Amino acid sequence: MNTLAKPAMRPARPEFSSGPCAKRPGWTTENLRTAILGRSHRSKVGKARLQAAIDQTRAVLQVPADYLVGIVPGSDTGAVEMALWSMLGPRPVQLLAFESFGKDWVTDVVKQLKIDAEVLDAPYGKLPDLSKVRADADLVFTWNGTTSGVRVRNGDFISADREGLTICDATSACFAQELEWPKLDVVTFSWQKALGGEAAHGVLILSPRAIARLESYSPPWPMPKLFRMTKGGKLNREIFEGATINTPSMLCVEDWLDTLKWAASIGGLPELKARADSNLGVLETWVAATPWIDFLAEDPATRSNTSVCLKVVDPAVTALPADAQADFAKRLASLLEKEGVALDIGGYRDAPPGLRIWCGATVDTDDLQALTPWLDWAFATLSAA
Repeated sequence: MNTLAKPAMRPARPEFSSGPCAKRPGWTTENLRTAILGRSHRSKVGKARLQAAIDQTRAVLQVPADYLVGIVPGSDTGAVEMALWSMLGPRPVQLLAFESFGKDWVTDVVKQLKIDAEVLDAPYGKLPDLSKVRADADLVFTWNGTTSGVRVRNGDFISADREGLTICDATSACFAQELEWPKLDVVTFSWQKALGGEAAHGVLILSPRAIARLESYSPPWPMPKLFRMTKGGKLNREIFEGATINTPSMLCVEDWLDTLKWAASIGGLPELKARADSNLGVLETWVAATPWIDFLAEDPATRSNTSVCLKVVDPAVTALPADAQADFAKRLASLLEKEGVALDIGGYRDAPPGLRIWCGATVDTDDLQALTPWLDWAFATLSAA
């Protein structure tokens, strides 16, 4: 029989989803009242707001001055695929695949573009053998595995004098982890993942080396309009100056500007990273004292501080068939959602069964501290059923 009473404290904000992620603290719809609505995004005022979103993204994320920042369609997926379709082909290609989105890029490159690429893969919870990364090849990888809770430690595995390009999906790493810009040629993220912005918009950041590739190489395959970044063999710089390939939501633009204003007001990138680290620390302390749960990431040095993935390791559960283990994890997340204390924290559908708790900067540490007793209560309740 369950002997744990329901905890007295509840998270003030139970939104721990890994995408779309929690809105920034203090967010209300009133923050959007200055949005440019009913006007063309190509109007002078519309382009000015888009340019402001680009400029403030650069400032908060500390993007180098010679890199270009653009707003593109299709969220992070669109940004990554623009790079894959536009730049791959002239060199050998390697891909790191250690979670579901990295595996998606393998599908794009190998099955859609039909490039004979080398795939360096690893099971959920581990990184591939990074010593096999080649300086002469283009590299496609995720900095932080959103669905595995595993991240690369740093950019040491990337050669400083590489010949190939690095295309980095950093959607759950931006604004929370230290990106090594000199090692990165293409960086992508989406507003709804990075800081709890609204969906459908991606950000594409290009280094001078990436720009040179775009202006010196024409892919042999047809290029959809949404992926075209050049005109007459030259980069279409308007994309990086407030113009967009298709129509953006100016309401979402205003929301992103509001989020960036908040980020700058609390201390910018150092404070954003500190908040994510503090949030991870709450779960690290709880996991260390809790025998029924563990991190999916096997090496603490590769543990994500944003998309924290957990697995149930209680012997009574791990002895169950795989489908029963998955059902237990689903019921655990459902019970917490029914209580209104944790929304959308089930593990990703392709990942091993477990929980996934977003710990990015828009989540308050106090809410995670209030959550952990509820996790214990839910486990005890289901175990006693």
